[in-house]
Amino acid sequence: MGIIKRQGIQNSIISYAGVLIGFFNVMVLFPRVLSEEQVGLTRVLPNIALVLAQLSALGFGSAGIKFFPFFRNKAFKHHNFLAFLLGVPLLGFSVIIGLYYLFQPPILEYYAKEAPLLRQYSYYIGPLSFFTLFFTLFNSYLTSLYKTVIPSFTKDFLLRIGVSLCVLLYAFQVINFETFLLLFIAVNAGITFILLVYIIWLKQFHVSLKLSALRGQPIRPMFQYGLYAFLGNISSTIITVIDSIMITHYNGLGDAGIYTTFMNVASIILIAGSSIYKIALPKIADYWKNNDLKTMQVLYKQVTRINLVVGCLLFIGIWANVHNLLALLPKAYSAGRYVILFVCAARLFDLASGINGYILLTSPRYRWDLFFNISLALLTIVANPYFIKNYGINGAGFVFFMVYGVINSIRLVCVYYFYKMQPFDKTSLQIIMLALLAYVVGWQLPFMYHPFVDIALRSVLITVVYGAGILNLNLVPEMTDKIMARIRQRFK
Repeated sequence: MGIIKRQGIQNSIISYAGVLIGFFNVMVLFPRVLSEEQVGLTRVLPNIALVLAQLSALGFGSAGIKFFPFFRNKAFKHHNFLAFLLGVPLLGFSVIIGLYYLFQPPILEYYAKEAPLLRQYSYYIGPLSFFTLFFTLFNSYLTSLYKTVIPSFTKDFLLRIGVSLCVLLYAFQVINFETFLLLFIAVNAGITFILLVYIIWLKQFHVSLKLSALRGQPIRPMFQYGLYAFLGNISSTIITVIDSIMITHYNGLGDAGIYTTFMNVASIILIAGSSIYKIALPKIADYWKNNDLKTMQVLYKQVTRINLVVGCLLFIGIWANVHNLLALLPKAYSAGRYVILFVCAARLFDLASGINGYILLTSPRYRWDLFFNISLALLTIVANPYFIKNYGINGAGFVFFMVYGVINSIRLVCVYYFYKMQPFDKTSLQIIMLALLAYVVGWQLPFMYHPFVDIALRSVLITVVYGAGILNLNLVPEMTDKIMARIRQRFK
C-alpha cells in the first residue's frame, strides 16, 4: 500500500486544489459570464468527443493497463508497447472520425431544433475527440508506470486554470465567444502535449515501427480483452454522458448546462476515490498476474473504508449546504435541486462500493462486467427519454441514481460469489450512522448571514462532529494512526 498511499495523497491534494478552482468555475464564474446554453455547450462538446474517443480507442486504454505487466522490461524498451498502444487506436480514430463526418448531417439534425448553438460549433468535435483520445492513452501508459501525479495535475488543476482564464478573457470582452471556444480546445490540447513531454522526459517514449519487438508478447489476448473493454467502455460512457446528450435533444442546451453543473458538483465526491484508483488499478493487475487474492482482499477493504469515510463527509456537506449552492446561482438553476441529491447519492454508492468494478474488470471473469455494462447502458437509453420528458433534469438524475445503484450492487455480489471477497463490515455501518448524526447537527444550525459564511460555518461544524467521531472510535486506523502521529510530533 506504500506507493498507493503516497501517490493517493499527492493526487488528492492536487484534486482538491482543483476542486477549489472547479467550484469557482461552476458556481461563480460560468453562471455569471456564460448563458445556460453556452455552459451546456462547453459540457456537451467534451461529452460527444469522449464518446468518439472511446469508440476510437478500441478498449486499448483498459487493455494496456491490464497487460502492461507482461510487456514491462526497461532493458527491452517495454517491447515496443507504446507504439502498439497508440497505433491501433490511431487507426480506429481514422475510421471513427471518417464515419462521423460521413453521417454528420443526420447527427446534427438530432440537435437542430433545441440546440442550434451545438450545430453552429460542431466542427470543434473532431479535434477535441483526437486530443481526448491521446490524453486517455498517455494517461493509461503513465498509470501502468505508476506515474499518476502529473496526469492528475494536468487534468484536475491545469485544465481548470486554463478554462478559467479563457472565461475571464471572454468576460472582459478581450475575445468573442468563438475565440473562447478555440482557446477552450487549445487548453485541452495543451494538457495532452504536457503528458507527451512528460513521457519523453521520463525516457519512456519508446516508439518503433519494428514489429519484431512484439514477438512472444500476449498480443492476441490483449486484442481479445480490448474488444470486451471496448464494449464495456462504450457502455460505461453511455451511462455517464447520454443523459446530458438526451437533455440537449429534448430540452435544449440550457437545461443541459444546469444539469451538468450539478453533475460537476456531485463529482467532488469521487475525487478521493479517483486519486486512489489511479494507482490501485495497476496494482490490482499485478495481483491478478501473481494470483495474490489475499493481498487484493486487504486492499479492497482498506480502499473501501477510506472512500466511505471521505465520501460520506462530502455527501452530507453538499446536501446540508444545497440551499447555499442554489443561492449562489441564477434562479434558473433551482430546477436542478434534486439532481444534486440523486447524483450525489449515486456517486457515494459508487465510491463506497470500493474497487469492485476494477477487480472484476481485470479478473478472468471480466466478460461479466461487460454484460452488466451493456444491459445497463440499454436501460439508460430506454429510461432517460421517459423520465426526461415527464420529470425534466430531475428525471435524468433519478435514472443516473438507479443505474449506478444497480450496477454496483451486481458487481459487489459477483466479486463475492466468484472470489469470496467483500469490502464491508460493522465499521461501515458505524461510519454511515456517524455521518447521519453529523448531518442532523449541521442541519440544525440557523442560516448565517451570507451563503459563503453559512457554507464555511456549517461545513466546519459538520467536519468537527464527524471527524471527532471517526478519530475517537478509530474507525479508519490507516488515517487515524497517521493523524495522531503528526499531532504527537507537533506537540513534542
